[in-house]
Amino acid sequence: MAKIRVSYEYSEAEDKSIRLGLFLIACGILSLFILGFCWLSPTLQSLQSKPANCTVVSVLRPEEMFECVFTCGADCKGTSLYPCLQIFVNNSESNSVALLHFDEQQLVLNPKCSYVPPCERDNQKNRDSVLWWEDYFTKEVSSQSFTCFFNQQRRPDDVLWRRSHDTSVLLHCVLWPMVSLLLGTLIVLLTVCARSLAVRAEALQKRKFSYEVCQDMGASDRRGNKATDPLVARDQSNSDPELSSPTRTLPLFAVPVRRRDREH
Repeated sequence: MAKIRVSYEYSEAEDKSIRLGLFLIACGILSLFILGFCWLSPTLQSLQSKPANCTVVSVLRPEEMFECVFTCGADCKGTSLYPCLQIFVNNSESNSVALLHFDEQQLVLNPKCSYVPPCERDNQKNRDSVLWWEDYFTKEVSSQSFTCFFNQQRRPDDVLWRRSHDTSVLLHCVLWPMVSLLLGTLIVLLTVCARSLAVRAEALQKRKFSYEVCQDMGASDRRGNKATDPLVARDQSNSDPELSSPTRTLPLFAVPVRRRDREH
């Protein structure tokens, strides 16, 4: 029997689904690397800080002014000034005085000040924002204990009032790239498995059709051989009495007639 050949070429829809799956896999891997470097590392560093109880020791406002950059349009930028606010607290972890910062971003922007206001073009607005937080910590928080975050290894002289990143950021950095990666892998595997099953079904169908054709050809050959078999023909001749006797039997009173010799 000849070997059955089946086409393994993918259809246009299957080819598009495989491309979509590979695209999702590439996006998942790329986003995992990007989010890992941009968000995962700062989040892990932020989560290393331990919570502690802080109490305000002093609130100071030095005479030094700092610059900030504001934007007023697509191609409009400028600088303005804001006063520095310093809030010193005592944390329960190290039992020492440290400078309070609102979060990691403001700590990076200005390590000398506790608060960096949103930069405005008007210097007075920046000053009013700083004065509001000065009054808040002087009058309302001065006699109360609040939760702060302290990291002894990185910055022992600074504490944070809030965390810029929490566990939800860590979850999103890992969840969505993994979802994209798994979804793309699933699409590729399902497409390949569906094509493999279709190829097997096609091969079985062709094998079944060829088997039926071979059976029909064998049956027709057997019928032709039976009609031309000499043994069968001899049996048929033996069954017929007229065909079995080479000469007919003469009647009882028949007289044989001799042929006369030809006259020369």
